[in-house]
Amino acid sequence: MKRREVLELVRRAVPDAYTQDEARAVAFEVAACFCGFTRAQAVADPDAEVVACDAQQLAEVCRQLAAHVPLQYVTGRTEFYGMPFRVGPGVLIPRPETEELVHWIIGECAGMPGLRLLDVGTGSGAIAVVLACRLAGASVDAVDVSREALETAGRNAAEHDAAVRFVPADALASDDAFAGALPHKDYDVIVSNPPYIPRSEYALMRDNVRVHEPAGALFVEDSDPLLFYRAIGRKARRLLVPGGRLFFEVHEHRASDVCALLVGEGYVAVECRRDMNGKLRMVRCVKC
Repeated sequence: MKRREVLELVRRAVPDAYTQDEARAVAFEVAACFCGFTRAQAVADPDAEVVACDAQQLAEVCRQLAAHVPLQYVTGRTEFYGMPFRVGPGVLIPRPETEELVHWIIGECAGMPGLRLLDVGTGSGAIAVVLACRLAGASVDAVDVSREALETAGRNAAEHDAAVRFVPADALASDDAFAGALPHKDYDVIVSNPPYIPRSEYALMRDNVRVHEPAGALFVEDSDPLLFYRAIGRKARRLLVPGGRLFFEVHEHRASDVCALLVGEGYVAVECRRDMNGKLRMVRCVKC
């Protein structure tokens, strides 16, 4: 096949739910991962013959895309904060908005000696690994209730030579059980991107998200949308040193509710920030 034929084959496999620009981007990514040519090469010489492409493998890739499998699961990779990460079924795909939360933490904490950080609900380990790599001398721990996620996170940390301790722990467990699982009891920073999408929004989401990504990492019951913020906020009161910071990613319509909850828990300097799309998606507070 020619390069343009490969791209067209992949574009036709991408579900109609994607825009034309998204389908085009998917096709270029598949070509680079499985067919050995880049976007630049495809644009420069679209009629060049493709020799480094397994037709059977490409057909399977197209089948998965047509079944709404996320591109990142098809390739097994994604990029976060300029770094490559392994992802797969059972592990939430890190989003660009979360990069902004990480950037906020780095901006506030760079240069602070002897930092101890905890990532609650680490998933792929993206937050923990980036912080371990970008904050020199920091001691980083990360927990998740999913063994599958912890295995993936461990591989990501190893690939980046990031010194992160991964521990199985449930954010909804009792405070004593949660604290007892941790390597430390005195953290300078705790960060979490917990489940926060109400179940009522399930039908509004694309199939690649709602069908294939882990529901336990995405959804909460409408009856208690702040469940994880309340649980983690209370645990952080016990685990943070005085002056320690707690960072959350939040639902765009729940930012003020999360801020009010944290004020009620006794935190100070509560601040909410907007993401690149102008949505209130990040919260930081301080233990007094």
